[in-house]
Amino acid sequence: MKYDFIIIGAGIVGLSSAWHLQQASEGARILLLEKESSPARHQTGHNSGVIHAGVYYEPGSLKSRFCREGASALYRFCRANGIACKQTGKLLVATNPAEQERLHQLFIRCRENGLDPEMLSPGELQELEPAITGTGAFLVRESGIVDFPGICHVMLDQFRERGGQARLGTEVTGITEGANDISVHTNAGEFHANHLVACAGLMADRLAHMQGLDRDFRIIPYRGEYYRLRLPFNDLIKHLVYPVPDPSLPFLGIHLTPMVNGAITVGPNAVQGWKREGYGTCNFSLRDTTDMLTYPGFWKASLQHWRHGFREIRNSLWKPAYVRQIKKYCPQIEANDLEPHPAGVRAQAVARDGTLIHDFLIERTPRSLHVCNAPSPAATSAMPIAHHIGDILLKRS
Repeated sequence: MKYDFIIIGAGIVGLSSAWHLQQASEGARILLLEKESSPARHQTGHNSGVIHAGVYYEPGSLKSRFCREGASALYRFCRANGIACKQTGKLLVATNPAEQERLHQLFIRCRENGLDPEMLSPGELQELEPAITGTGAFLVRESGIVDFPGICHVMLDQFRERGGQARLGTEVTGITEGANDISVHTNAGEFHANHLVACAGLMADRLAHMQGLDRDFRIIPYRGEYYRLRLPFNDLIKHLVYPVPDPSLPFLGIHLTPMVNGAITVGPNAVQGWKREGYGTCNFSLRDTTDMLTYPGFWKASLQHWRHGFREIRNSLWKPAYVRQIKKYCPQIEANDLEPHPAGVRAQAVARDGTLIHDFLIERTPRSLHVCNAPSPAATSAMPIAHHIGDILLKRS
């Protein structure tokens, strides 16, 4: 059987793409391939569960537009399908004069991005969240929390109900593009389609190179370590609480997140990963490490950001240093209040010159579309990303 579309990857971007194509192209034959036995096993299932509002992104950029549209689409999808979500609002908190200046710049950017933030004095911040202190803050009401794996399971069910086929536990081993179709080789056989969409996340560069695409980038894993506050602290905050981020880096800092299950998580940091899918305590892959260490862009990026990298390693190895990042804005939390919580891994695309690629990176051939980089807020933006992909493919077909 020849398919109209094959989608690789059952994270939220791949599933949104399959789900959207199945609805937008009535009667199309669509196959979803996923190497794991269930969806959302990697980045989608190991993130902070935040629906971002679009605070940080360049006004007018795809990232900014997709984030705003994606947040609205997620809230609608969750309400329609009974998926746990809550529009909590997000507080960005400054704790010193330098952060206060960046806070004002972010406040202006919020307005440029079509949001309606509310600036708060230190007293107003404490009135809103008694456990949080700072020199100033602002509130973004559009932010919230959600069960992203739950969304993926519902999308997979609906995709199948509308006639889509999904093969879980099917790993891609090769991709061959011809004049008349594209072939995907797997551990379960060979499949053919008119068009291919690859949404492979942590393995995005490998699938692109597998097909022979010459885009020179590499996925470098950064491990985000989380903790969970002890049960007595579950009512500590009502809002998402974020520090003011370093604008030179793609990481948002250690924040407090009230989850849909009632717990409050703390994190993540951003330490070097030595295994792309390394979520446990000890994580090392010889192949992943060799790929990373033999790529010039890794060394250039590491040297450029070595101070930040050193701080993150110190904070990872020494819990009191990690806690100091939180105590800047939530002084009552101590090291013994933090309990273990599963880690996440960020798939950071890095160019050969060491540039951290911050925006979406999509590589196209006549019969394929590879989502090579889908950085945060990709989970929030998944549905408009899928519409964008669908528009490209349906114009071709």
